[in-house]
Amino acid sequence: MKAKVDPNVCIGCTLCTQICPEVFRMEGNKSVAHVDIVPKEVEESCKKAAESCPVGAIKITE
Repeated sequence: MKAKVDPNVCIGCTLCTQICPEVFRMEGNKSVAHVDIVPKEVEESCKKAAESCPVGAIKITE
C-alpha cells in the first residue's frame, strides 16, 4: 500500500501526522508521506488518516 499527499490540496492541519506519524510528517506547512511503502502494521491508521483529512489531500493506492 502507498500513500501520497497532494501538496496543492493539503492545508497543513497536521491531523494525519497525529493519527499516523509512522507515515506522515510535516515539511514546512504541508504534510508529506515520508515512506515509499506503508508498513503492514500501520495500514489501518494510515487509512484512518486519509479518511480524516478535511480536504481529501491523501490518496491511498494498493
